[in-house]
Amino acid sequence: MNPSEDILAKARQWLSGSFDEATRVQVKDLIDHHPDELTECFYRNLEFGTGGLRGIMGAGTNRMNVYTVGMATQGLCNYLKKSFTALPEISVAIAHDSRNNSRLFAETAAGIFAANGVRVYLFESLRPTPELSFAVRHFGCQSGVVITASHNPKEYNGYKAYWDDGAQVIPPHDKAIIEEVNKTAIEAVKFNGPKALITTIGKEMDEIYTDMIVKLTLSPEVIQRHRDLKIVYTPIHGTGVDLVPLALKKKGFTNVYHIAEQDIPDGNFPTVKSPNPEEPAALDLAVQKAKTVDADIVMGTDPDADRAGLAVKDQKGEWILLNGNQAAALLVYYLIRRWKELGKLKGKEYIVKTIVTTDLLAEIASAHKVPCYDVLTGFKWIADILRKNEGKATFIGGGEESYG
Repeated sequence: MNPSEDILAKARQWLSGSFDEATRVQVKDLIDHHPDELTECFYRNLEFGTGGLRGIMGAGTNRMNVYTVGMATQGLCNYLKKSFTALPEISVAIAHDSRNNSRLFAETAAGIFAANGVRVYLFESLRPTPELSFAVRHFGCQSGVVITASHNPKEYNGYKAYWDDGAQVIPPHDKAIIEEVNKTAIEAVKFNGPKALITTIGKEMDEIYTDMIVKLTLSPEVIQRHRDLKIVYTPIHGTGVDLVPLALKKKGFTNVYHIAEQDIPDGNFPTVKSPNPEEPAALDLAVQKAKTVDADIVMGTDPDADRAGLAVKDQKGEWILLNGNQAAALLVYYLIRRWKELGKLKGKEYIVKTIVTTDLLAEIASAHKVPCYDVLTGFKWIADILRKNEGKATFIGGGEESYG
């Protein structure tokens, strides 16, 4: 099937000097030899949706590349400048996962922010998405960006935009950013800003972040009694590789076993069909290791480490995977019970779940007279409740069935 004239015209624009040589060569090859793929790459612009960008990597307007990332970043810059006119300086934090091209896309975004006069805090290497949220608030940034496609297949990458509260953008900001991105042409993108505006962050932020996590511990005496609990952990080639073991060590756990081949960050995810801990096969190597060392628990995180899969032994000693609803119910039950034991329930505490998550969470909360908010699917809607209640009520915990 031959591409339309409109598609050919769009593709030929990518043969101009505005694009790097490798991109021009790739597009020329598509035009000359791969009409179907050319159509797929150029039949539309990769949509900047309410969650940002996500798509297959490659050349073209409908692909993740430095130019579509560039237009997204320029559009976000334009909106930030309209939204924070009273500030002497706007700042953003940027993190990325282990996927192919993630570092390139993160550095591209950093250069564009700097070219627009925006201060940038760029992580030195891959970091979990939750640490990016923390960094946004720690530095008092107005926005943040994570380059990740979460647990999508290896061909994908993505671009998630965050607001000044450390959460992904929601209305009205998401739609306003989309409008800015949609009217930004590649020629309007300012690349390669001054390096003086880009601050590299790393280990010092890891220490601050994990120290905060340790402070959330509710039962240090239990950890002390069970510090030799055998834990098998796998980051599935992703960003949890350093931070999860560091947090477990700081909390006091001394027996953490690794899967050597999965401790290697790799955007091709060579040891799994899918890097999604919701897929039982993603934890196969970890469960095998657990059987070998007679472990007590298995943990696995997705590539940007904002979702965790768990496996435990049943009454017969057989390993079983907990689904998201089971893990969330156990977590919420423990949190509320422990808060009550510690005298921390003062009548202004609450939990949050998403509408697709088991109602058992709401029943547990109700039994302890703790309000439960039921929100749309997505961490950003949980964060919206936190934002609205900040300074007025205290979040205990919660989550969603997709291992979040």
